[in-house]
Order: sequence, then C-alpha cells, then structure tokens
Amino acid sequence: MTSTAATLARWAAEFTPGPDDLELARRSLLDTAAVALAAREHPLTGIAAGLPDAARWAAIGHVLDFDDLHIESTTHISVVVVPAVLAAGGGADAYLAGAGVMARLGERLGWQHYSAGWHATCTAGAPAAAVAAGRAMGLDAERLATAMALAVPAAGGAQKAFGTHGKSLQVGFAAEAGVRAAGLARAGASADPAALDDWLRLVGGQPGDLALNGPAVPGGLAIKVFPCCYAMQRPIAALREVRGDIRGEVRRVRVRTPEGTVQPLIHDRPGTGLQGKFSMQYAVATALLDDYPDFASFSDEAVARPEAQKLLRRVETAYPPGADGLLAGAVDIEVEHDGEPLRTELVHPPGSPSRPPNSAELAEKLSACGAAGLLDGGNWKSVRDLLDRTFPRQGVID
Repeated sequence: MTSTAATLARWAAEFTPGPDDLELARRSLLDTAAVALAAREHPLTGIAAGLPDAARWAAIGHVLDFDDLHIESTTHISVVVVPAVLAAGGGADAYLAGAGVMARLGERLGWQHYSAGWHATCTAGAPAAAVAAGRAMGLDAERLATAMALAVPAAGGAQKAFGTHGKSLQVGFAAEAGVRAAGLARAGASADPAALDDWLRLVGGQPGDLALNGPAVPGGLAIKVFPCCYAMQRPIAALREVRGDIRGEVRRVRVRTPEGTVQPLIHDRPGTGLQGKFSMQYAVATALLDDYPDFASFSDEAVARPEAQKLLRRVETAYPPGADGLLAGAVDIEVEHDGEPLRTELVHPPGSPSRPPNSAELAEKLSACGAAGLLDGGNWKSVRDLLDRTFPRQGVID
C-alpha cells in the first residue's frame, strides 16, 4: 500500500495551479505579510530576532492571531507555509503545494486530534512546510516524501500554549522544521515515508484515502476580521449586530454555542492581551465596549479595563456537547439591559469562506496593519526582501 507521504508528495510534485489557486496564493501572501508587519512593535519581535528566517517570520506573523485559517482542518495554513516558501526562495507553486498538503493532512488528523489538545497548525504544519520548502528547492516526489518523514519528529504543539508566546513560537518551530527537513532531503538524507502514517496513528489521526482532486486548498481559507482567535470571530460579529440597540447598563449576557466551537477559548478570566485573544468572556466585553475590536482592544491595558473586567463576570455560557469544528451550529446570544432583552444569532461570520472579503475589505485590512503601500504589487521575492529588512536576524538562536 502506498504511504500517505508518498501519495501527498506525488500530488504536490505534479500539481498545476489554476487561476483561482493563484489568486488564493496572492491573497495569502499579502495577508500573511501584512499581519507580520502589524507586529513590528510587539515584544515577541525582539525575542524571536535570533531565530532562522522561517521560524522568525512565522512566529511574528502569528503572534497577533490575525492570520488566515482553514476551517476544515482547524489549521493556520499560510502563517506556516508562506514563511517556509519565502525562506526557501519559492513562489506561488510551492505555496499551493504546501498549503494543499497541510489542508489534506489536517483533515486526516481530524477534529478528534484538535479536541484532544493538539495544536494542529504545528502538527500538520511541519510536514507541510517540508513539502513547500522542498518544492521551492526543486525536489522530486521521492525526496518530498523523505522530507515529510524527516519533519515528523518536529510535528507537535499543544493548545496549553494559547495565550502565551509559546503559541506563536511553536508555529515558527514547525515552519523552520519543514525547511530544515527539505534541506536534509536535498542533501541526500534518508527516511522512511511510512513514518508519517505511524505518526498519524500515534496522534489520533486516520491514514486513508485522500481527496486529491479539486482546488489546491479544499474549502478555501477564512480571513480574520478581528485580531484574535477564530473561535471569537462569530460571537464578536453577532454582538456587533445588536450593540447599537443596547440601552443603559448590561446586566447579563448569555452565550450558547456548541462545545466544539470554543475548544481554543481556555481563558475565562483573562488578565493579559494574549489571554484575551482566547476568551469567550472577553469576546463579549470587547464587542460591547469597543466601536471596532482592533489591535488596541487586545492590549494588556484594554483587557485590564475595570469595565471590561466587570463585563467578564456578567457573561454566562452554555456549551452543549458535540459538534466538530469552530463554525459548527450557530452562536446564540441574549443580552439583558435596561430595555427589552436582545437576541442575536449567527452562523457564518464575516471573512469566512461563505462570506469572503472583497478586494476593498482586504485592502482595508492591509491598511489597518500598516502595510498600505508597502505591499503594492508585491511578489514573493519583494515580500521576502521586505520581511528581511523589517525583521532582520539579530544574534543566533538555533
């Protein structure tokens, strides 16, 4: 029986993108670079300055939690694959090969893998980054499969890191592991591609048939509208629809949504901006307090606001068991205030694949990230040069 690594490697080596695939690659490059540029002043930028290129750019690109997401696999594809491609000197073809592998591998890992506490962006990301970097280096299918196997030891990451620098750093480690594995495969290192199947079983995934037809990334990618965990996008958007009708003081907010949709929201009483990015209670607070939840809304100072901390204690949650995925079912919210109770429900938040951003909305996001003009006409080489100038390697952390 052909191994999963061999099957995916053959697909990645032979895949020829169509116009829609190339447009996805262009959007992903711009979105990932813009979100990284928005983190120029973040403390992690200095902390990660000594890391190799792929690790440095991926960690910085993920720390604001504003990068895109593949809903079906619950993975942040571009923030792993784009830095790996840039570090290896590749372009759109390499990105689409790696992104397609990451989406399909993430789906084989399944929701049970994510709900067990694994950070699927890292577990699926390391082998996918190996494919992306390997295709950029011109590896054939056999060497790509070897690279995937060589990335297996680095294919780990835990959700317990959410709300700390560890979350974005482990994403960086996955991207760099892929580049390293591809380089070793190019140099002639050997590995058994079947190791990927053994690893899949060990971490709760299911080796099996892979859907290799259709677009590079099945289902497309969700673009975030707010700079926080994707599990918070829907409740924030839902509350913004009724925010203008609230009268007087908010006395209680009841949130009901399937349990699976809040898997990453592990901080009920956040005390820092990073923790606030993974909190249903703070999703309610920022949606009600801020005209538009932006970068400032997820600072330490914003989370510590007395009015925000008061609202956290007034949020009641009900998470019925079941559901697979962050957009399963709907979010249902009731707000008790000085007027009649308000009710709001939402299934698909803005930016989701069923409500994709148009060119104007994407341009608005790039501008909010401080990237307006910097990425005009950006191609893979110019973006690499821009990131290298903006986030140069300083010192050495290997």
